[in-house]
Amino acid sequence: MNPLMSDKAVDQAARAGWGAPDPSTRTRNTPITDGPVSGWNSHGTMTISGTATATGVLLVLLLASAVAGWAMTESNAVSGEVKFPALAIGGVLLGFVCAIVLHFKPTFARVLAPVYALAEGFFLGAISKVYNEAYDGIVVQAVGATLAVFAVMLFLYKSRIIKVTDRFRRIVIMATMGLMGFYLISFVINLAGGSVPFLNSSSPMGILFSVAAAGLAAMLLAVNFDTIERGVAAGWPKGMEWYCAFGLLATLVWLYLEILRLLAKLNRR
Repeated sequence: MNPLMSDKAVDQAARAGWGAPDPSTRTRNTPITDGPVSGWNSHGTMTISGTATATGVLLVLLLASAVAGWAMTESNAVSGEVKFPALAIGGVLLGFVCAIVLHFKPTFARVLAPVYALAEGFFLGAISKVYNEAYDGIVVQAVGATLAVFAVMLFLYKSRIIKVTDRFRRIVIMATMGLMGFYLISFVINLAGGSVPFLNSSSPMGILFSVAAAGLAAMLLAVNFDTIERGVAAGWPKGMEWYCAFGLLATLVWLYLEILRLLAKLNRR
């Protein structure tokens, strides 16, 4: 989940001292007047292609780390038991720390976004093998469904069938933060020895919850697309490409995990 892509967080990140002038104080053809330099160069601003490249790099790192996580997750072919590596839990915690630090230090995105991709990738590889041992072929289905949702949301956004208005953005971000809070509460309940029945249940309510969570993740993709487009139009600093790429990757990770959980519930029925 990705509250880093809220309007306030993104606007603060874009003004976080990237070494680029404030977009509101310049024009395309007006030279910068604080020293012996020439006019403003668009190569110093965020672009769609640059953000796509950064996202591609993060995805490659995530996939490579996921392969390692999958390989290091031991399974017993006879008993069907899977030994979840403790390092994978460390990956989740490291990824969470990266997200927190990026909230306060967005200029570190070029470094911390790859670290996040490697950490979360290892966890995804491990958890994916656990699910795949329980439900053969579920990982391929989840990956395919995630890619399909991404493609559909990109088409719906580019064709303006889905319009990301300020109200739409606020609703999605608030709902995402609310769901994050719910997951945190359920985690604390689990540590205390309790459980939230429908969270992992294959009951109709449990399946409906997973469908809603996956749908919310899909809506957040549209917010990500809009944020990237707005950043390019506003001339955000070049480093924001990595910040926005991180946001997009975090949403894809969440979407994949929700789809994986949904498919597991459907397989149990």
